Amino acid sequence: MKKTFRWLMGAAALSITLVASSCSDNEDPTPEPDGGFEVVRDDLKGEITKGEVVLESGTYKLTGKLIVKEGAKLTIKAGVTVEATATNEMASVRYIGVAQGGQIDIQGTATSPVVLTAQEHKPGAWGGLVICGRAPINKGATAVSEVGELNYGGTDVNDNSGAIKYLRIEYSGYAYNSEKEFNALSLFGVGSGTTIEYVQAFEGSDDGFEWFGGTVKANNLVVTNKLADVGDDLFDWTEGWVGGGENWYGIRTNAGNRGIEADNNSENHLADPISNPTIKNVTLIGGSQDKSSEPQALKLRVGTKGTFDNLVLSNWATGFDVENDEGIGYVGEGSLKATRVKFDNVTTKAKGKKTDGSSANVDGVFTEDASATGAGAGTAKPEWANNWTVGLD
Repeated sequence: MKKTFRWLMGAAALSITLVASSCSDNEDPTPEPDGGFEVVRDDLKGEITKGEVVLESGTYKLTGKLIVKEGAKLTIKAGVTVEATATNEMASVRYIGVAQGGQIDIQGTATSPVVLTAQEHKPGAWGGLVICGRAPINKGATAVSEVGELNYGGTDVNDNSGAIKYLRIEYSGYAYNSEKEFNALSLFGVGSGTTIEYVQAFEGSDDGFEWFGGTVKANNLVVTNKLADVGDDLFDWTEGWVGGGENWYGIRTNAGNRGIEADNNSENHLADPISNPTIKNVTLIGGSQDKSSEPQALKLRVGTKGTFDNLVLSNWATGFDVENDEGIGYVGEGSLKATRVKFDNVTTKAKGKKTDGSSANVDGVFTEDASATGAGAGTAKPEWANNWTVGLD
């Protein structure tokens, strides 16, 4: 059944839709209606504790943290904009968090994406989107997210935190300090039952996408960092992520770090599950090669595995920078490798070192193919990114 409630705030009529339906034992449970959450278009914040809250149309002002708790669901319709208002107070940083057992349903389209943005058009103006699930991690049975302070991790590889389609996240990356900073989309122990497709991270101050363990796959991702001296890695993973994805396009023309930074567990390189995603069709475009930091297209830290196919790497000092200690290096056994790689203006295609700084063998880490298309069109904007992205033309 479907119920619609309306609240009058001054002269403005605001509505949310609360949905409930019965389900069989073979269906995912649908949240019960009426969690008592009041949607105020110019003051969106708080905790959604049950029911389904729907942002129907237009612009909503995010004035604090908005948390979707276990048993609740937040749905955002196509064309909706959520704009974080300005703040200098650390305690009131604006972000959206989905707790374990909560769900988010972003229903954008190619011609009408959902946009999460900030009133101040500058990197780091607000937090970002944080999703926490119950899929396995290797930091312990469970852990607490470094931003949002939400529990994550567990044993449910198929855990479902909802669906995201056609979403643009702008100006994210609020930093509490140099070690604690939001990404555009942070995925903590998110399970494979979650859908993530067609998402752009635009001009954020930290990573575009980061996976902290989990099993979720993510397709058709875009990261755009063109402002001077902002942004960290385009894509990043750690804590035993074993998902994957297809069609990733990342571009930076600034002095940021890497295209991909991959890790297993910095405190225990053999922690299980071992990071081991499968990723296909990737274009990574870097900034100037003469940066003192020698930016790398892929920084593969000791402990991570990974299988890559059809890559275009353009304008990097180093293509593959691999840490490959004996006994925990996977290059020789073939569980860390890239096939069909095209290099364009890359000074050093691959180099390796051990954690003690000595050189390491990287023979076999890639096979070259000048016909590789990467995300679809080489270094050009892929067709699947038309209409819903910005900053690529």
